[in-house]
Amino acid sequence: MRGVLYGLIGGCLLWAGAANADRVQLQEGHPTEYVVVKGDTLWDISGRFLRSPWRWPEVWNVNPQIDNPHLIYPGDVIYLTWVDGQPRLSLRRGVRKLSPQVRVQQLEQPIPAIPLRDISSFLNENRVVQDDTLITAPYVIGGRNESIIAGAGDRVYARGQRIDEDIDQQSLYRPARQYTHPVTGELLGYELYKVADALVRAEEGDILTLDLTKTREEVRTRDRLLPNDTSRIESVFYPKPGPAIEDALIIDVLGGVAKIGQFDAVALSFGDQEGVEPGHVFAIYKKGEMVKDPVNGEMVKLPDEHAGELMVFKTFERVSYGLVMDATNVISVGDSLHQP
Repeated sequence: MRGVLYGLIGGCLLWAGAANADRVQLQEGHPTEYVVVKGDTLWDISGRFLRSPWRWPEVWNVNPQIDNPHLIYPGDVIYLTWVDGQPRLSLRRGVRKLSPQVRVQQLEQPIPAIPLRDISSFLNENRVVQDDTLITAPYVIGGRNESIIAGAGDRVYARGQRIDEDIDQQSLYRPARQYTHPVTGELLGYELYKVADALVRAEEGDILTLDLTKTREEVRTRDRLLPNDTSRIESVFYPKPGPAIEDALIIDVLGGVAKIGQFDAVALSFGDQEGVEPGHVFAIYKKGEMVKDPVNGEMVKLPDEHAGELMVFKTFERVSYGLVMDATNVISVGDSLHQP
């Protein structure tokens, strides 16, 4: 009987420990309220209150008087309350004065969840496609008057069958890199970046006449014609733990930097096929170093160390893009990802 009692007590203690570990923890010295200013993000603000900023949806106290509490504007007040012993973040709209005078200005925008300015070039300009898409897409064969490079306002010709014949406004992409899984060696896809927008003016057999409407770089032969990427990145994300994925790794860093730090964009070895969605958060673990045992001379791998957290902001079939939100150590290509 005593053994059963001890077992029950031990089980209760383990359950209580797990519950406390899963409970949202507040930052030391957290404020009781915070006034939103221009340039803030939801992640930044949540980090003032919570040790794990990505868990703000768990403590968000929905106010029925506010149409969309996730749209937060400069001047609004975020304040901390307690409900049934649990912390809650609530929103109080700031005062907005209206002046009876004519002025022209952009409409006030809500603050984003993450700093979109750091990933603007990867939002809608880059995409990752599979091998069959790249092979079958029409490609530029030349320009008017035998020119081999062209810019906005020029006419070029492509050869092949359009992937979507109902869309005349398409884009020209150039292969940037090939992604393969470092562990399995599988081909994950080809990253393309947009060089121009083009309007299909005519189609004769397999020859397409294209008028370039906007260019980021000069158009060259072999550039591929694809329908515009219709997906758009929202400024409001709802962070949640990412799924458990075997051999989940950082496979590249976007933007040409060698070492990875906070607010760097990275390519990940998984995508839609693994059930990953924008908003999924993963913990980053730095690969443990190999050291030589000073006694017997054996090479020993040190344990992986927690190095930060990232959030997925765009997904493709086999690859995703993520933004490093917190970095407590130097992060490198090849570091692994786990559920936070």
